[in-house]
Amino acid sequence: MVCTPWTSEYADYLRDESRQTGEADCVAFARSEADVLLALKEARASGWPVTVQGARTGITAGAVPRGGLILNLSRMNRIEPLQNRRIRAQPGARLSELRAAVEPQGFFFPPDPTETSASIGGMLACNASGALSYHYGPTRRWIRSLRVALADGDLLQIRRGDQHAQDRRFTLRTESGRTVSGLLPELEMPAVKHAAGYYVRPDMDLLDLFIGMEGTLGVITEAEFDVIAMPPIRQALTAFFPAETAAVAFVRFLRGEHGSALPATPVAIEFFDAAALDLLRRSREEKPAFAGLPALPHPCGAAIYVELHGADEASMEAAVLAAADAMHGLGADADTCWFADQGSTLDRMKTFRHATPEAVNLLIDERRKTHPDLTKLGTDMSVPGAAIETILARYHGDLDAAGLESVIFGHIGDNHVHVNILPRNREEYDAGKALYLRWAAAVAAMGGSVSAEHGIGKLKTPLLEVLYGEAGVREMRRLKTLLDPDALLNPGNLFACERGGMP
Repeated sequence: MVCTPWTSEYADYLRDESRQTGEADCVAFARSEADVLLALKEARASGWPVTVQGARTGITAGAVPRGGLILNLSRMNRIEPLQNRRIRAQPGARLSELRAAVEPQGFFFPPDPTETSASIGGMLACNASGALSYHYGPTRRWIRSLRVALADGDLLQIRRGDQHAQDRRFTLRTESGRTVSGLLPELEMPAVKHAAGYYVRPDMDLLDLFIGMEGTLGVITEAEFDVIAMPPIRQALTAFFPAETAAVAFVRFLRGEHGSALPATPVAIEFFDAAALDLLRRSREEKPAFAGLPALPHPCGAAIYVELHGADEASMEAAVLAAADAMHGLGADADTCWFADQGSTLDRMKTFRHATPEAVNLLIDERRKTHPDLTKLGTDMSVPGAAIETILARYHGDLDAAGLESVIFGHIGDNHVHVNILPRNREEYDAGKALYLRWAAAVAAMGGSVSAEHGIGKLKTPLLEVLYGEAGVREMRRLKTLLDPDALLNPGNLFACERGGMP
């Protein structure tokens, strides 16, 4: 038996970074694929639902158990040696460990989630992305093969290019020779950065069905990734603008929308509104953990961080000069601009980028001392490129009208910013949740996505129906039933159950 009866010593495994807490009857710490299969066998025999966990860094409660068995994969952390620009890893390996395995050899794993302690399995579960995904794409783009344990104990070995749907009809062949056949949901995914629900397209590569499934179709036991050569030159700059409209205009310049591309490639374009900058300024002054942040200019309407990768010094210098000219034309003061090249200065600027969500979490944790049921409300929505000014104006206008405190930051290169509503009491939380649902409907109507990178988990199940409608969610449930007929795997993820989402 690999499953251990629940005791209080495992209490940490009832939670993840969503700040939600669940319950469980037992726990299994798998060290191998064989352990995973044995745990699933015990769960079937006992009628336990199974919640799959990795590093528990997700923020949508996807790893929070709803009773039954916790199948924790954090001890499945083997990473194989790099071969032919590909590397294999078990799902419990951390992003930081994968980077450490390839970077000394001059290679680079481009997916760039903010949390480097994220597990590989967790990244696959929600098709994770980050700042560098503007240029390099999300996790899906870098996956070559997966091994997947199905709920019935059978195994899939899927390599990219080997198994495709025929229009919407698909057949998967397991290692035992069994086939699983059916129809993919007839859904039209938004043509934007998107991580809400199953990835389905006519004639799709079936490997992609298991990336972003949030643990609901099977348990990933191994993944193979592509890596690329480390960019020869990496530089970054942060520009501070007097008005948000000027910052957005700079984004459009960086994306080449004014008719000429930069000589070096912008790989990350990140946004900070005035409130986010104010929060970082206060955190630097008041909290020792933020003392290493650079001093921020004041006043400031918004800031843009851009990272550039180039092949030679000449192209990089030309790109930086062109960006500086554009910044100056939009009202940015060159004397307050930050510039960084390889080494510690670039790392310090990246730390600034990642400090915003940390400062938000600390602020909410302080408020929870008075109101224990509070959490932040963090949006994760993306819109078509033409709509970024419209949605930012909508966010600011609604927040001001409701009197809600917030910060807005994130991946504006992909038209994907996070609005973090910072409630001071339960009434403000409820008002913020109502706003969030209205925004989701507006974003869906624009052709956007209700989740661009974090997934749906258990907290945002109402948003999946906002995007796809009741019929679309029913189609997704039907697909899950084909692969998990007893609804064993990750109950509550993607699809609401009796204690459904957005508490």
